[in-house]
Amino acid sequence: MVKIKVCGITSYEEAKMALDLGIEVLGFVFYPSSRRYLAPEEAREIIRRLPPFALTVGVFVNEPPRWVKEVAAFCPLEAVQLHGEEPPDHLEGVDRKVIKAFRVKDESYLKLLPLYQEAQGFLLDASVPHLPGGSGRTFNWDLALGAKNLGKPIILAGGLTPENVEEAILKVQPYGVDVSSGVETRGKKDKAKMAEFKAAVERAEKKLRGYAG
Repeated sequence: MVKIKVCGITSYEEAKMALDLGIEVLGFVFYPSSRRYLAPEEAREIIRRLPPFALTVGVFVNEPPRWVKEVAAFCPLEAVQLHGEEPPDHLEGVDRKVIKAFRVKDESYLKLLPLYQEAQGFLLDASVPHLPGGSGRTFNWDLALGAKNLGKPIILAGGLTPENVEEAILKVQPYGVDVSSGVETRGKKDKAKMAEFKAAVERAEKKLRGYAG
């Protein structure tokens, strides 16, 4: 089953919309330059209202491990996503499951992945100058296939929408997919688009089961 993470949650209402659709992984952005940024206090107010099986992921960009650890405990978060140029030793200072993000421009990113063996999974995003993520742009999904050889769960991100996520899953067969702007209308999460996205993921899963059979 392909996991779906809706990233950039900014309100309890957005979180509830996702949960009501059966999307259980919610991302909260702690990168101050992002328009989806939430202060830890705001995220905590949302998270404390969530049901027990909701999974919360905090997205950080080049923050000190101590700060990441403090925010993760304060909110609290089940996992953290390091979306900058964090060195491998930063993963050692975070007592949560870690998703390490990589911006994919060409095959050179594959040389970095083995350095991050402490990560529980790798997220692959588009490489856009001056933007660590949330660009709404895709990348060449063929470049994601090499990452699967390392045995870590692969989460595909970057410009995914209800219209293209089925194709992306059929090509890459990732552990999970990450969406933000692709399910938004005027900068806010749109329940209809989230439902369409989930339906597209389910269609891809059904086709993959058919291929396997």
